[in-house]
Amino acid sequence: MSALRAAPPAIALAAVILQLGAIDARSQPMQSETAKRLVGVWRYIGTWIDGKPKPNRGAHPKGFIFYTESGAMAAQIAPDRVNPMASAAPTPEEAKAAIADYVSYFGTYSIDENAGTVTHHRQASVQPGPLTDYVRNYEFRGDRLILRPVGTTQEVVWERIK
Repeated sequence: MSALRAAPPAIALAAVILQLGAIDARSQPMQSETAKRLVGVWRYIGTWIDGKPKPNRGAHPKGFIFYTESGAMAAQIAPDRVNPMASAAPTPEEAKAAIADYVSYFGTYSIDENAGTVTHHRQASVQPGPLTDYVRNYEFRGDRLILRPVGTTQEVVWERIK
């Protein structure tokens, strides 16, 4: 897990919390073969819509998604760009620009193997709006996990960190 040592403190803290299972004490251990394949830490590779890279994230966006055996999960995707500040504290415009196209949420997850979906039950998120569940079709391709929001042509690709 040398990649976590180099991760920003917030990501490293999230990893520790998730490994301890502190996100949701009600979570039940995941036992299915799909869950066993899903559990771990995955590095963000990219997002494609209709086969084209998602715009506004820059050339090399970074991110992680974590799934624990106890049913906790967290996801973060950061655009590849510099967010300058004019002074020690960001202005409202600078703060808004810093989180534009940034994805960050955590919660629990459940798997429906018959439907081929994983549902992220969000408990908190940096994105505004209600904390709705995110339902994703999943596919394993070698060391890659492909998540597709149900009913879209979007693909979010992750690679297992070994």
